[in-house]
Amino acid sequence: MRIVVVDDNPMNITVVQEILKRAGYTNVWAAASGTELFGLLGLNAQGQEPEDSAADDNGIDLILLDMMMPGVDGITACHAISQSPRLRDIPIIMVTAIGDSKKLAEALDAGAIDYVTKPINRIELLARIRVALRLKEQKDWHKERDRRVREELQLAREVQSAALPQRVEDDRIAINAIFRPSEELSGDLYAWNRIDDKRYGIAVIDAMGHGISSSLVCMFIASVMQEAMTKLVEPEQVIQELNRRSQQLQFADQLIQYYFTALYALVDLEKGTIEYVNAGHPPGMIVRGGGQVEAFRQGGLAIGLFDEIEVTKHVLDITAGDRMILYTDGMLDLVGEEDDDQMGRLKEALQPFGSTVPLEEVEEILFQRDNDSNRSDDRCLVLVDIK
Repeated sequence: MRIVVVDDNPMNITVVQEILKRAGYTNVWAAASGTELFGLLGLNAQGQEPEDSAADDNGIDLILLDMMMPGVDGITACHAISQSPRLRDIPIIMVTAIGDSKKLAEALDAGAIDYVTKPINRIELLARIRVALRLKEQKDWHKERDRRVREELQLAREVQSAALPQRVEDDRIAINAIFRPSEELSGDLYAWNRIDDKRYGIAVIDAMGHGISSSLVCMFIASVMQEAMTKLVEPEQVIQELNRRSQQLQFADQLIQYYFTALYALVDLEKGTIEYVNAGHPPGMIVRGGGQVEAFRQGGLAIGLFDEIEVTKHVLDITAGDRMILYTDGMLDLVGEEDDDQMGRLKEALQPFGSTVPLEEVEEILFQRDNDSNRSDDRCLVLVDIK
């Protein structure tokens, strides 16, 4: 444990150092002023973080800070330290000969966690130090745990991103997506797979909730989806298989049940058709080459709620110049508050983005007012261009 004693009176420093030494605290530093303390903490003379250097707090665990000092007094120094994200978790015990309750309140408001009065009582001082050091130890433990969690979340996000399919671009079809998670991990998923020379399976999925739990469900769905699209192909069978496999998700808490919506489409370039099943998902749409819009059907039950679900396949014709647009419900937030016309407003907003409009331009225009910090839901938009 590294403790700094700050006092403009050398005798006071000597007394406190001796008390701490006899109590077993051997790593005790001294500073004769607030400015000298700033130097130990890696702050500039004004108590601010320097802009051009990697500051170091020298591993300080506790500061015993005299309230009344010439120049930078204890309250000013305390306030400067509490304003630094790097230093604000260092506990500060104010040492004062003043019994003014307003000054003590000011010191506590500035960031001090406790105080002792002069002349210093050894037993009281050591008791308050033990409490402060336990607090610092707990904060350090939580900071380290949070750091590990952030690293693991970042790794999980990279893994989740790597599991998403790469863009498809050939002389007959182009498939690409815009994907914006609301948090580190997403509950949205898109997938596509080339079945054979003429057919592609394309899916958009939205799992209940956000964050870690829904992202893990999505990763499970992704593994099932890949196998189902390749082996079963037909939309009804793929959705039924997803529902069957989702029942394998068993939780210790019987009240927890994860479900997800999905829209799976089988694009047949030779027949010129899209066969699809909608399982409780927002309907997609086709923007025709001439600018007309044809919407997918709504309806169907979400996947994972019941052991057996009924599915209905629908068919749409496609031709060169058509663009199929699939999305998750997070896209609805871009067109205003939730109401009966929200779906219609989104379709109206998407209508100008036919196959001649590149994905980058779609993203720039559609998401220009999207605020990452205030986004409450994942956003996913899949574009399929028929050439």
